[in-house]
Amino acid sequence: MTLDRAVMAFAGVMILISLVLAQIHSSYWLWFTAFVGANLLQAAFTGFCPAAVLFRKLGIRTGTAFS
Repeated sequence: MTLDRAVMAFAGVMILISLVLAQIHSSYWLWFTAFVGANLLQAAFTGFCPAAVLFRKLGIRTGTAFS
């Protein structure tokens, strides 16, 4: 798995978890969903993603988006 796919998979899992938590616990978890979406949007424009930095340090090989 490349860094790009790991970042997208992580973001997808975080969104799904926050949606489940919003459904069963509190609608305030939707703010976390918005945060993940905003982070994905800024990463698309700037090329900087905190999750990519973390995954790179964990040894996941670099893809094409976050090099």
